[in-house]
Amino acid sequence: MSVAEKEKVETFKNLVNGEWKSSRNGATFENENPAVRGSNIALFQSSTPEDVREAIDVADNAYRTWRRTSVPERQNYIAEFLRLLKESREELARIVTLENGKTIRESRGEVDSALVEGSYHLNQIANFMGQAGPNAFRDISTWVQYHSLGVVGVISPWNFPMNVMSRKTLPALLTGNTVVFKPATFTPWSGVFMAQLLEQAGLPKGVFNCVTGLGSSIGNVIVEDPRVRAITFTGSTEVGKKIQVKGSVNLTRMQLELGGKNALIVMDDADIGEAVGAAAIAGFSNAGQWCTSTSRVLLHRDIAKQFLSTLTARCEKMNVADGISETADMGPVAGPQQFDDISKAIRQAKADGARLVAGADAGDPAGYFIRPTVFTDVTTNMPVFRDEIFGPVIAVCEFSTLDEAIELANNSIYGLSSGMFTKNLANAKKYIDGIEAGLAHVNIHTGYKEPAMPFGGVKQSGAGLPENSRTGLEFFVDQKAVYLRG
Repeated sequence: MSVAEKEKVETFKNLVNGEWKSSRNGATFENENPAVRGSNIALFQSSTPEDVREAIDVADNAYRTWRRTSVPERQNYIAEFLRLLKESREELARIVTLENGKTIRESRGEVDSALVEGSYHLNQIANFMGQAGPNAFRDISTWVQYHSLGVVGVISPWNFPMNVMSRKTLPALLTGNTVVFKPATFTPWSGVFMAQLLEQAGLPKGVFNCVTGLGSSIGNVIVEDPRVRAITFTGSTEVGKKIQVKGSVNLTRMQLELGGKNALIVMDDADIGEAVGAAAIAGFSNAGQWCTSTSRVLLHRDIAKQFLSTLTARCEKMNVADGISETADMGPVAGPQQFDDISKAIRQAKADGARLVAGADAGDPAGYFIRPTVFTDVTTNMPVFRDEIFGPVIAVCEFSTLDEAIELANNSIYGLSSGMFTKNLANAKKYIDGIEAGLAHVNIHTGYKEPAMPFGGVKQSGAGLPENSRTGLEFFVDQKAVYLRG
């Protein structure tokens, strides 16, 4: 990119101690719109370890005052942030689409989800912070007192760049912690925009800090600093394992929301139309790039042919286009690395003998487009069955009994989300009891969630307390058991 071209796009800075700062070395990186190969929509700071350490310094200093603010004071700041977020819905949705690729309708939904979750945490914090305990003796009073941890590192993903950031950051702030936030390199604009809203909400200097850059350059600095008492991270299982190892040196508290290979079981008594709709929504929304997406569909043999015919027809009708278009059903995948990895997985599935029934046509070469893709004749030893592809690719297997279906679904190192379609209550209960996943859905797609329910996986899909619900706040506090006589 030439100097003249760089001057045409805006350059965004880091937010450190209430000031917008350039990185110490003056280096920046580009942000590509995945619908337009070779484009650049803005420049962002390629931060150095020293930039990050400064952010940790000021967050550590700010914590001494912030931790003593009252819950109502913190609520006022977050309420103002949510008001600004609601006002900015359309602008932020456009930014998410431009840098992530998802459709503008999906981006609006992401903002709406953040508003719902943020309002939930805002309303539950007052009751959460005080808990009385049973008194074994009349002259002894007992209660549990919660204390904030200190500096929290928030490392958010590119697939839901503002919703996940909000789900992590708001509970951290409401419980009295300060934050050092690193947005994903694919989607820094969404993160910086959220930082701007928090600044506008009037947060005191140093309470929230935002630094952009490569995870390999600055992520480790956040994870390894002993002053950072907790890390909340969403991303791949591979990276999550490395973060856990590095953080273990300081016994840093970890909340890791990682990969998934989520299965949808469709029984012979299921409503086929609804089940196909669920597979398409969770399989192809955000181009299949969400951790709770449906990537395996397990079909009862008696309905497999009908289901596949209906799903294939739906895939063929989907309009895969620039997500900024109101008529797009699916946008591009998030960038060149995603495109290459997903394309390689599709080629591997073909070579392994899986049968391609949807997605044969190439996407628009102007961007990183991949058509909704479905494979049948999949066996459990194939990578398309076992590996997280993180794209619009569904692997289909057939079964004869529910026991076989549950065994197939559990045949994975992952255990994040799952789903089942049936009209039989006994079958539903057997699935709920037997599935090895943090989320179990019956007659609902695998991506559905509510803020009052815990969000996290088992096996290699996560570690630490889940996000959302009460645990979403518990992660950010220490508990003190108090005994008082007198």
